[in-house]
Amino acid sequence: MQLRLLSSGINAEYGGVAILMAGVDENGESVLLHMDPSGTYLKYGAKAIGAGSEGAQATLEEQYHKSMSLDDGVKLCLNVLKQVMEEKISSTNIEVGVCRKDQQTPGKFHLLQKDAIDTLLSTL
Repeated sequence: MQLRLLSSGINAEYGGVAILMAGVDENGESVLLHMDPSGTYLKYGAKAIGAGSEGAQATLEEQYHKSMSLDDGVKLCLNVLKQVMEEKISSTNIEVGVCRKDQQTPGKFHLLQKDAIDTLLSTL
């Protein structure tokens, strides 16, 4: 299985780190794993961690569905960030990374360019 680190956040309450990892398994299926500060791994379709994660997770649980396209999933995540970020969301204060299963190297992580992020943000 190929997994890539997506996000991490320090949890002061536990004095540990929470990590999201994404990739594609040996069957070609997308995988998103969350590791909590205790080291426990859980599989999710969509997961929020860090500041504002409670509200973000509630929105993801309401709006995310497994049959969603990658573009729709990215737009959902950007809308969630827009709701929970104190600062106005822009291509200068966020990064968007994707792991595609339908490419030559399935699961390879790549960051979108700022102009691609700006285009996505203009559709919100």
